[in-house]
Amino acid sequence: MTAPDQPAVSFSSARREDIFPALTAGQMQRVAARGQRRSVSPGEVLFAAGETDPPFFVIERGQVEIVESRHPTRVVVTRHGPGEFTGEASMLSGRRSLVSARVTEAGEVIELTGEELLALVHGDGELSEIIMRAFIHRRLQLIAHGIGDVVVVGSQHSADTLRIKEFLSRNRHPYAYLDLDTDVGVQALLDGFGVSADAIPVVICSGTNVLRNPTSVEIADMLGFNAAINPTELRDVIVVGAGPAGLAAAVYAASEGLDVLVIEANAPGGQAGTSSKIENYLGFPTGISGQDLAARAYDQSQKFGAQVMIAHGAVRLHCHTRPYRIEVSDGTVVEGRTVVIATGAEYRRLPLENLERLEGAGVYHSATFMEAQLVRGEEVVIVGGGNSAGQAAIYLTGFASHVHIVIRASGLEASMSRYLIRRIDEHPTITLHVETELASLEGVEHVESIGWRDRATGAVTEHAIRHLFVMIGAVPATEWLHDCLALDTHQFIKTGPHLLPEELAAARWSPGRQPFLLETSRPGVFAVGDVRSGNVKRVASAVGEGSIAISFVHQALGD
Repeated sequence: MTAPDQPAVSFSSARREDIFPALTAGQMQRVAARGQRRSVSPGEVLFAAGETDPPFFVIERGQVEIVESRHPTRVVVTRHGPGEFTGEASMLSGRRSLVSARVTEAGEVIELTGEELLALVHGDGELSEIIMRAFIHRRLQLIAHGIGDVVVVGSQHSADTLRIKEFLSRNRHPYAYLDLDTDVGVQALLDGFGVSADAIPVVICSGTNVLRNPTSVEIADMLGFNAAINPTELRDVIVVGAGPAGLAAAVYAASEGLDVLVIEANAPGGQAGTSSKIENYLGFPTGISGQDLAARAYDQSQKFGAQVMIAHGAVRLHCHTRPYRIEVSDGTVVEGRTVVIATGAEYRRLPLENLERLEGAGVYHSATFMEAQLVRGEEVVIVGGGNSAGQAAIYLTGFASHVHIVIRASGLEASMSRYLIRRIDEHPTITLHVETELASLEGVEHVESIGWRDRATGAVTEHAIRHLFVMIGAVPATEWLHDCLALDTHQFIKTGPHLLPEELAAARWSPGRQPFLLETSRPGVFAVGDVRSGNVKRVASAVGEGSIAISFVHQALGD
């Protein structure tokens, strides 16, 4: 029996023309020049939810209904009429479709394959702007309405629930969330799948597949994040890491016609992707969240044809033969003529008992909307005196009742931008504790109290505070290189003029030239962003290095 239709999703009328634009006759002619026209009949399914790399359709006559199938109902997302087109951001990456398209009125459509759509976006500036804007807005609307193929069942007291929600959110995959503690009917849903409450968090995909406390890799594989990637293909450049530096490298390389594969262990954005607001990045006078900046960069890379492998990190660089080979966490080996390393840095951890056990259950390393929802109306502690700590403090004042900043130094002047210091000084619900360090962290299933020590007197005070944000810097993610490249004393990658003759000799440097500015001790292997020795730890610097590296990649490819 056909499931009953729910009312169509309500979209903002002010933005509807951006979400569902109608192409002119001339624009449709330009689309038709790259695809083919064909007739369609009522009831015909143009593509189904879960289909990998579905075609792109422009409706010339008739009507096409976009539907999301949920158990036990169907949600009509929208209905496309003449001049409108199907698709959203997943079409650019080759991921599986989240919705189905069914013809409701006979007519004629223009059909393009995924490759033909990318060629259209590359070659027609006007249509590129219209299609890209619509695709991005549509993905945002799917996220806002929880329309997709995933339901997460969990608890706000579960660290693994937070981990899964963050993974899906940072990868911009829509999901519906049901809380075992507050939502009526959750137990009945779990009973229907034969899942006990102690198995949460649970991820239900496509209404049938159940994952019990899955890893990020299991989620990515189930949702087909990497289904369109051919790991046996030799690439012009492999970018390792999808932070600002890696995404910039991917955008510039792909836009200049290079075949690009990006390897990312978690989600696009890197550490910058966890920042609640970046206010000193050029071109954004009112600021932009790290996640939004990463999303825009990711969409740009997809527009130009770069492919991004999600949830599979690099574990080894085989650097003694060319093309270079990179071993990925699932055992896959990919090959590239050149490599750009943009693995950034990993969070430092405080030497506190219970810290690792309570991560995600009151201990956090980022301050995004996800974490902010967990601290509403409560006090929080932030450890760290850098810009990320300052940005987090200002952001969290909109949710927490009070914010405590704990630093070992006597002030913030040496480590934080002046505009943030001024805001912290003037904010009534922020208290700065100088010459202070964390002493204890207590809790069984969640943080229950935090103690800090006055470094001058040694006195320790305990506070019934349940949330701790640790933002004390990071260490370079270079352990996977296995002595392949020359590193400095702090394990950052040395490049260009910083490389010593003996380091080049040890690496058997062979080109008849000196290393390029961002080139490592191996020809054609570059390092950019936070992982590079001497890098300025700013988003703008990372983006600049990522783009500059590609000019050297072209030269290395010509060696």
